[in-house]
Amino acid sequence: MLAAILSASVLAPIAPGHTADGSSIVTNGSSGAPACASCHGQKGEGLPADGYPRLSGLNAGYLVHQLNSFADSSRSSEVMSPVAKGLSPEERQAVAAYYASQSAPPAIDQAANSELAATRGRDLATIGVWANGLPACNQCHGPQGEGVGAGFPRLAGQSAKYIENQLTAFRSATRQNDALHLMTGIASKLDEADIKAVASYYAKLSITAGKKD
Repeated sequence: MLAAILSASVLAPIAPGHTADGSSIVTNGSSGAPACASCHGQKGEGLPADGYPRLSGLNAGYLVHQLNSFADSSRSSEVMSPVAKGLSPEERQAVAAYYASQSAPPAIDQAANSELAATRGRDLATIGVWANGLPACNQCHGPQGEGVGAGFPRLAGQSAKYIENQLTAFRSATRQNDALHLMTGIASKLDEADIKAVASYYAKLSITAGKKD
């Protein structure tokens, strides 16, 4: 799929001395990377069925950190690693700022329709399992999953498949760019059913829940 994205993207180099244009990079790509919109949408709505995350309205600092992590391999992805490495630091900042400023309608996420979302997923998100040393997800990500600053991204309205993939990556330690490895510890206490349940719960929440980053 990466080859198709690369071949379909129009690469538009940025002339020396010119400020990076986040909107242009998202739409047309840059001299070193394909168009972000190919996977994440022009407004950052994402592609839930394929696990490409929603970027609209996420904190710009968080987005820059993720791009830097892909570039330095503390977070791995066959698709995103070469993309991030192909963007200059200035271009990463520009793309992050662009998506942080966007407001997109929710994309249809069939994976969010799990019955577990209303029970087990809700309990994990709002109460946790203190007997197992597992705090509620909302303690860090906000009372409605709206996100808190650059460290804890908004989960409300995020792709269920994406959340599931990232929790699995933290649990297996293939993603290691979390501060103090907090998420690695949290994910290690979740089994596959818990991961699916909490991912579905957050995917069902309104993207306008709580404050915006």
